[in-house]
Amino acid sequence: MAGVLRAERVWVETFTGLRVNQFGRLLKAVRERGGEGCGWGRPWRLPLAERVLLVAVYYRTNLTMRQLAPLFGVSPATVCRVIQRLGPLLALEPALTPADTADRLWIVDGTLIPVRDRNVGASSRNYRFSANVQVIVNAESRLVVATARPVPGNTADAKAWRDSGLATHCQSVTVLGDGAYINTGLIVPHRKRPGRPLLRGEEEDNAQHRKVRARVEHTFSWMKNYKILRDCRQRGDGLHHAVQVVARMHNLALAA
Repeated sequence: MAGVLRAERVWVETFTGLRVNQFGRLLKAVRERGGEGCGWGRPWRLPLAERVLLVAVYYRTNLTMRQLAPLFGVSPATVCRVIQRLGPLLALEPALTPADTADRLWIVDGTLIPVRDRNVGASSRNYRFSANVQVIVNAESRLVVATARPVPGNTADAKAWRDSGLATHCQSVTVLGDGAYINTGLIVPHRKRPGRPLLRGEEEDNAQHRKVRARVEHTFSWMKNYKILRDCRQRGDGLHHAVQVVARMHNLALAA
């Protein structure tokens, strides 16, 4: 059975949201991480470029493996193996703490991702079974700096942040959070106290804080163009790998 999709410009740009040169950088990263080898057993039927395209199309469209199989001319079982093999190799590498830390501004926030795995998600405030994923974004470039492993969606953002280990990436960097991150060491808005309204300077600070912090919401909106983050059917570490891959492709799409 011959497949339809190939690692060609028209298919890459249509189905992945990446330009050909950006897809080439993604392919190079996978090759350097050992994605070319097949391990043991029969060789892969698809070349590496088409296997990377398959994974990217899966995360972008959230088609089922049965739907993807005829598009690439392989069996659903092969689609599953390709995703499980290459997903971790496409993961985002956490950014190193920059040298000019005093001039950097990062933003952290959590986003709820609907998930089918009951061991990963929980009934959440979006009225769905979801997982909470903490994400750090560069306020200037809107690039994703790092993401945490998902926790149940009913976990408070402050607890999810403390347990995520992401604070180690933020040494000496100014990091903004919303009001849910109080007492975490992040820069949060001023809070109203009973019987004491905010001062004018505090209201102005909060307005500026909201204006800057909105950039992380823009990033979440762009990342969720990859429909795997709207309804993740993967189990176990599947959601974690999906978020990491989407973050990497988001960063590549923003690159010049």
